[in-house]
Amino acid sequence: MVWGEESTKMAEGSLNGHPIPRHVAVIMDGNGRWASQYGLPRLAGHRAGTENIRPIVRTCTDIGVQYLTLYAFSTENWRRPSLEVEGLMRILSDFIDRETQNLHDEGIHLRHLGTMEGVNELLKRKVHQAVDLTRNNTRLTLAIAFNYGGRADILQAIQQLVASGVPIDAINEEALAAHLSTNGMPDPDLIIRTSGEWRLSNFLIWEAAYSEYWTTPVFWPDFKPDHFRQAISDYVRRERRFGGVLQ
Repeated sequence: MVWGEESTKMAEGSLNGHPIPRHVAVIMDGNGRWASQYGLPRLAGHRAGTENIRPIVRTCTDIGVQYLTLYAFSTENWRRPSLEVEGLMRILSDFIDRETQNLHDEGIHLRHLGTMEGVNELLKRKVHQAVDLTRNNTRLTLAIAFNYGGRADILQAIQQLVASGVPIDAINEEALAAHLSTNGMPDPDLIIRTSGEWRLSNFLIWEAAYSEYWTTPVFWPDFKPDHFRQAISDYVRRERRFGGVLQ
């Protein structure tokens, strides 16, 4: 495989005549195990994982992916040791401080998926400011699933529909989708998970109904643009039926 040649073809939004995925979602798994293999504390792995976001974002803009969603912190992650949770909050705060202006300058639209329940006020404010600053950018939508859980998101959407008085016979897939954190975004075409695991872990469980999956044993801090391009190459060779039969 010659990556330089493939990159040129992907830059036009297709590979060998096949469209690349419009929306790619990534479960960034393996930060703690990456740190352990180098004898480092778990938070060092999380920091290394955060540093790996920029090259993947740049690869998406290079090849024409329009939406990139990253699973950064789940609602279940609050169960981790308090020191690790506090460290994860600091890492996200540092990422916002360091990267928001750069992402804005590159035309990246930042979105937050999930809730701010339990998040400290300073971090809430930083997230809102980053989203507001980049709201009108159109080159790439970078959605960060932070304090996010797929089941909680669906439950909240149903509660909002009921609270707004929508008649039960008017509650359909479109109405529910309009109240999810991902409202206005296309469903993910491709979901990538690093570290060799094969489960969704409560990530985009409504939106992922017909997504393609790709997994690699590589831990997230070691996941390079070449790995991302390999996932795209595999995706374009698949035949998506969406429950039907190809003609």
